[in-house]
Amino acid sequence: MTAAFLTGCEVAPPSDPVPPPQAVPAVIMPALPAVREPSAASRNLMAHYTALQTQMLTQNLLRSDGGGADTPFTDTMLARNFAQIALATEYGDNSDFTVRQGGQTTLRRWEQPIRMNVAFSDSVPLAQRDQDRTSVSAFAARLARLTGVPISQTDESPNFHVLFLDDDDRREAADRLRKLVPGLSDATIRGIVSLPRDQLCLVAAVFQPGQSTYAQAVVLIRAEHPNLIRAACLHEELAQGMGLANDSDTARPSIFNDSEEFALLTRHDELLLRILYDRRLAAGMTPATAAPIAAEIARDLTVAGAS
Repeated sequence: MTAAFLTGCEVAPPSDPVPPPQAVPAVIMPALPAVREPSAASRNLMAHYTALQTQMLTQNLLRSDGGGADTPFTDTMLARNFAQIALATEYGDNSDFTVRQGGQTTLRRWEQPIRMNVAFSDSVPLAQRDQDRTSVSAFAARLARLTGVPISQTDESPNFHVLFLDDDDRREAADRLRKLVPGLSDATIRGIVSLPRDQLCLVAAVFQPGQSTYAQAVVLIRAEHPNLIRAACLHEELAQGMGLANDSDTARPSIFNDSEEFALLTRHDELLLRILYDRRLAAGMTPATAAPIAAEIARDLTVAGAS
């Protein structure tokens, strides 16, 4: 007779009964926003702006170094640039952005907290949206430090809208803009909807009639821009939306210069913002009143002293 020797592992029964397994609630992940394919027109613009960025970089434009030994400025230059940039406008009120017809204006700035909202066309990739939101948040925090104006990012009753729109959505944005910023004029809305290709981005701010404090603002940045032009638009339009509404051919190193030499906010531009929100100045001041005070502040802010 042959015997079989079997081995095994035997587990002693538990002293207490095992409770029945509990149902684990299912974790439902929120659905990600849908991303649609950009249109042919939008893809053509992407190619155009990518080529434009490359061309500008080869021409030593879109600098991100903030200036240096090649771009010195004095307090006198800073005060002059402030008068040209903060006490003048590039376009008249309620403009359609087709003709530059600005002139001197009273000092304008925010006197209430800014509630900033960021929105995108459905064609913007999710990773790009995350990157843009982070960029807006970081730059808004920088603006808040420079100006003293509280700036938060929120969906609750926003008064400062940052829109990354592709060509198709921009052309159909009239009703959306009227809803977001009821004070925008028909001419301004028409200018945004029909924006020419060579205009990369813009900001429009609204204030109550007879006042010089901002109540609403909207920034439009083309969704087709490559990263550096995208960042340049973000810096310039958000900073202009704080009240530095004009450009000057003599301002250097500065993003408020149509030469596009600098892409990102410079030390010079930070000082302009600090002057604009200095307590010695007030919204509604005329250029004749504000300019001498700005010159005094510029002397205080610069190491060089009077020149």
